[in-house]
Amino acid sequence: MTRALTLGETARTVAIELAATAGDHDESGAFPHENFRKLQEYGLLALTAPVAYGGRGAGLADAATVIGEIAKGEPSTALILVMQYINLATLPGERWPEHLVRRVLADAATNGALINALRVEPELGTPVRGGLPATTARRTGDGWSLSGRKIYSTGIAGLTWCIVWGRTDGEEPRVGAFLVPAKADGLRIEQTWNPLGMRATASHDAILDNVRIPLDHAVDIRRPEEWKERDGSQTAWMAVLFGALYDGVARAARDWLVQFLHDRKPANLGAALATVPRIQQAFGEIEELLVTNARLLRSAARDADAGEAPSSTESSLLKLTVTENAILAVEKALRLTGNHGISRNNPLERHYRNVLCGRIHSPQEDTVRIAAGRAALGI
Repeated sequence: MTRALTLGETARTVAIELAATAGDHDESGAFPHENFRKLQEYGLLALTAPVAYGGRGAGLADAATVIGEIAKGEPSTALILVMQYINLATLPGERWPEHLVRRVLADAATNGALINALRVEPELGTPVRGGLPATTARRTGDGWSLSGRKIYSTGIAGLTWCIVWGRTDGEEPRVGAFLVPAKADGLRIEQTWNPLGMRATASHDAILDNVRIPLDHAVDIRRPEEWKERDGSQTAWMAVLFGALYDGVARAARDWLVQFLHDRKPANLGAALATVPRIQQAFGEIEELLVTNARLLRSAARDADAGEAPSSTESSLLKLTVTENAILAVEKALRLTGNHGISRNNPLERHYRNVLCGRIHSPQEDTVRIAAGRAALGI
């Protein structure tokens, strides 16, 4: 009798398949549609949706395991999957109408639909830093009309549903989430995404030009001051999954380095680089960073699944620590490989470009450390 694969083994199997075309996706920057068909085939797209809505009801620890493995294969796919997992896990606890929660989650479970939030704008930047969005919803006879521009719209080329962060018009605007089908009339994609790393996320601009949605698709709009407090559980999901993603990139670099150090046998040495004590010590420094990451991620995920999620400040510090450890680990790998590491014939330079993107996601370094400092100082 064939043994059923564990969740980690399943994700690892998929990741190996995704790795085969990761370089091609990095080169083209095209949305990896085939990757998501494979994830759906293996039952991983609706992993975190509650069972009652057709998902598998996985918690944060299982989600982090999958993200870490997928990131080793193709991290742009993993980033889009991070957004999917966070939304599917948290929507049932939001203030959305129940029929819309059920519709979106069932669409993900049955049809492989992807969902993500469109929040960042040219003038606003990320909403984490404050300010009102320019994207505006105006009441029509039977619903809303949305207009605005969203930038860095992760996965927009493959989304089915968009959670658009916007404001109502009027003297006292309300702010919040509007559910918009990605194929709605008036929503178009402007091809603007051309970054150093994470290229296949296809995070182009989304232009909304009088996009009409039903009245109840204003799924959660509130007075601006009601959005100041962030949910600790959601922050933990973001911190752990972003951390697992970039830790996964660093582990892919580490795995390539192991093979390189065994294969590389300089003529003056007469043996593999892996046998040199100085190299072994340097590799031990990489292991130190990755073992620390594993412990931090595992602990935070376990606590969150037990209903004891870290505070928002602690989660943000964890995300910062893990991503910086991941970046440092890949930098150390580059130092050990010299010209081989920066050659585009090897994947290490791609891993380095991808892992650097860990510094971009909100909350960013200055925001995290200022908040932690203020909290500790009682200010």
